[in-house]
Amino acid sequence: MATRIDYFDDPSAPKANSIVPSANAIVTDDEGRILMIRRSDNGNWAVPGGAMDMGESIEQTAVRETLEETGIHSEITGLVGIYTDPRHVIHYTSNDEVRQEFSIVFTARYVSGDPTPSDESRDVVWVPRDEVGELKMDRSMRYRIDAYLQGEGLPQLG
Repeated sequence: MATRIDYFDDPSAPKANSIVPSANAIVTDDEGRILMIRRSDNGNWAVPGGAMDMGESIEQTAVRETLEETGIHSEITGLVGIYTDPRHVIHYTSNDEVRQEFSIVFTARYVSGDPTPSDESRDVVWVPRDEVGELKMDRSMRYRIDAYLQGEGLPQLG
């Protein structure tokens, strides 16, 4: 099975050979819980998201990826941050692509649907805000979720 390996500020990381715009959505329900997935490619927890397709906006990317990975329909409500740190690279072992980070993270609200795993998500669950910190996730994902949880009011740039 192909895997994804995240590197941050790691001198042994492979050199980036691509950059792909992507989006993530921090989706919350009426109880304030956060929609989380356990990724199929590395077993870590994350918020849904993925690469932008031709012909769609970055907001549409976040909504589409959320639906594909979780079975949840959502609506964008705001912006958490824009993440373009060249020290963060993602190695996809299936084709040896090494992407430089380029992700826009949105807030979104639950509209409809039931949490349903996909090829990209082993598990899909609603997690109470105070329990998200207990989940195993990559450093970059933790940073993004922490920015959301701290609710600083301004989008994070990093």
